[in-house]
Amino acid sequence: MKSPALTHLRGVVTIIVHGDSVEKLINKLSGEGIEIWDVQALPGGQMKMNVQLNDFFRLRPFLRGTGCRVRIQRRAGVPFLLARLWNRKGFFAGFVLFVGLIFTLSSMVWDIEVKGNDKIATEDVLNVAKQEGIYPFQWIFRLPEQDKLSATLTRKLPGTSWVGVTRTGTRITIQVVEATKPEKQELLSPRHLVSKSDAVVTHIFAEKGQPEVDKNDRVKKGQILISGMQGGKPVVSKGEIRGIVWHEYNIEVPIVKKQKVYTGEQKRRGYLFFGRTAIQLTGYGKISFIQSETLTEMDPLTWRSIKLPIGWMTEKVLETAELELKQTDEQAKLEGIERAKRDILAKYGVDSVIMSQKILHEKTDNGKVYMKVHFEVEQNIAEEVPIVQDQGE
Repeated sequence: MKSPALTHLRGVVTIIVHGDSVEKLINKLSGEGIEIWDVQALPGGQMKMNVQLNDFFRLRPFLRGTGCRVRIQRRAGVPFLLARLWNRKGFFAGFVLFVGLIFTLSSMVWDIEVKGNDKIATEDVLNVAKQEGIYPFQWIFRLPEQDKLSATLTRKLPGTSWVGVTRTGTRITIQVVEATKPEKQELLSPRHLVSKSDAVVTHIFAEKGQPEVDKNDRVKKGQILISGMQGGKPVVSKGEIRGIVWHEYNIEVPIVKKQKVYTGEQKRRGYLFFGRTAIQLTGYGKISFIQSETLTEMDPLTWRSIKLPIGWMTEKVLETAELELKQTDEQAKLEGIERAKRDILAKYGVDSVIMSQKILHEKTDNGKVYMKVHFEVEQNIAEEVPIVQDQGE
C-alpha cells in the first residue's frame, strides 16, 4: 500500500520482522488499523516494512501473540531529526550563532573603493566620506541615502563635477568625475625641425617656418628641414616631413619552439574563506605534477543580491607540459622578419610604411636561423630643436 500522508512529519520506522507467523502478524496489524507499507519479502522468511512511529510502540502485544521478533533497520522523519539536534545542542547552538554572525557581518561595510580620481587624492575622498558616515565596519542601515551622499560629497570635494555612491554587498564604491579645466597653452620657444636620421625626403609640408629641403633630397641626421627663422624673425616651425630611412636588423630564430599545453590531469583544493583568510578543507596531499598552473575560483555566499564576505574558494592545480614544435627554415625566416617589422612599427610609429626588405646574409647553426635583413621604411623624420639665440642680440 501507499505511504500515509505526512509520514515524515510523524516519523517513520523501517523494520525487519522474522518468525514463523509473519503473515499472521501482518493480517492482525491490518485488522487493528495499523498501517504498514512498502512490504518486501526477504530471504529466510523475513519481511521488511515501514510503520509510523506512533504505531511502532503498539506492536509489542501483536509480536507476543504471533511469536515474531522485530529489528529496526532505519529511522526517518522530523521526530528523529529533532532528537538528534537535541543530542547535539552545542552544534545546533553553534550553527545558529554562525548564521547570526554571517547576518551581522553582511550588515556592515567592509571595503570602500574610490574610482575615477586622477588629480584628487584617494585619502581626501575617504576623509570626506568618513565625515558623512562612510567608513569600514559602519552599519549599512545607518548609511544615508545614496543620492544625498552623492550631493554632499560633490559639494565638499573641490574639483569634482559629480560624485556617485553605490553599494554592492558589503562594498561601497565612490565614483569620482573630476571637473575638466581648460588646458594651459604651452609657451613654445622658437625652434627648427631637423632630420633625426639619414634619409631621402618623400614628402614635406611646412605649416609654419621656412622649408630648407625639397622632395627627393637626401638629408643627413641633424640637418635642418624646416627653419625656425622666417622673414628674419624666429618662429615655432611646424610641418610634416616624411622620408625613406634604412634599418638593418640582426635576427635569430630557433627552429624548435617550446609551447606550454595542459595534459588534462588536475587536482582540486577547497577552502572556506572569510574576508582575506582562507582555511583549507579538502584536497590535502602532495601534488606530483612536475609542472603546473593554478587557477582560483571564488564562490561567495549571497543573501538576496548581497555577496557576503564568506564562501567557498576552489583552487585547480592543472598539470602542464612543454611541447617542442619544429618549424622549417623558411617558417623561421618569416617569423623573424615579421618580428622585426613589428619592432619597426613600435619604434617609429604605426604610420610608418615598410617599402622593401632584403636579406643580406643568412645561415643555420645550432638549431637557429641567423639573418641580417635590410629594410627601407617611409617614416616621419622630423624632430624639434630649439633655436639658441645669441645673448648679445
